[in-house]
Amino acid sequence: MQLASTGLSVQLNDRHILEDVTFGAGRGEFVGLVGSNGAGKTTLLRALAGLVSPSAGEVKFDGRLLPDVPRDERARRLAVLFQSESLGWPMRVSEVVALGRLPHRRAFAGLDAADRAAIDRAMALTEVAHLAERVGPTLSSGERMRVLLARALAVEAEILLADEPITALDPAHQLDAMTLLHTISRNGTGVVAVLHDLTLAARFCDRIVVMQGGRVVADGQPQSALTDALLASAFGVVVQRGTAMDGARYILPWERFALGTRELDDAIA
Repeated sequence: MQLASTGLSVQLNDRHILEDVTFGAGRGEFVGLVGSNGAGKTTLLRALAGLVSPSAGEVKFDGRLLPDVPRDERARRLAVLFQSESLGWPMRVSEVVALGRLPHRRAFAGLDAADRAAIDRAMALTEVAHLAERVGPTLSSGERMRVLLARALAVEAEILLADEPITALDPAHQLDAMTLLHTISRNGTGVVAVLHDLTLAARFCDRIVVMQGGRVVADGQPQSALTDALLASAFGVVVQRGTAMDGARYILPWERFALGTRELDDAIA
């Protein structure tokens, strides 16, 4: 099963946000979508979820054009988490997470045993079970993001699209969330996540897709996608590279690259 775009362009308010983006992600892989602010990452995620209409190109879900996939089927098989989401009215955390089961329930039906088990699993995985009786306004930004992630996981969809799922989290919970996303991908869920932390993206993701100016400029394993030249061009940064005690290689954004200098021209060449 694959979610894919071909020649995808999106224009919003006469501004070209995406240009000719061809992209694909399937079950069992963890894809990190990276790029500077305004590169088009969130818009691509929204287009893949069917929340933004393309001005050109197409999105296919499991071989079918996305608009041809019934909304109820799409809701069961494709989960989304956007960084800008709020918890809305003051619901209990357990009730928010339970919303993830709506695509699996008949109209006006209550939670069944399968629903409750999925909710419990999602809350345990995201470490929010102790928050079950809390209401939205009492949560910190990090707690809120973990609750929203739990709601997305409760869907138990085949593909999860997550926009900046670790942005509001402290370092320990960032590691927990990235480990969790990596684990669920190994268990068969396809994960596409917009990420700003290049170090964690390179460590946990199977593939890195780099966007710049609304286009995909690199797509591959972290070591091949996150080259010094590309990082200088797309992010304007110089990185330090090293090897951890377990042998894993890592990168650390270290300083700003001198944009417009001969050194940048040499790096891109």
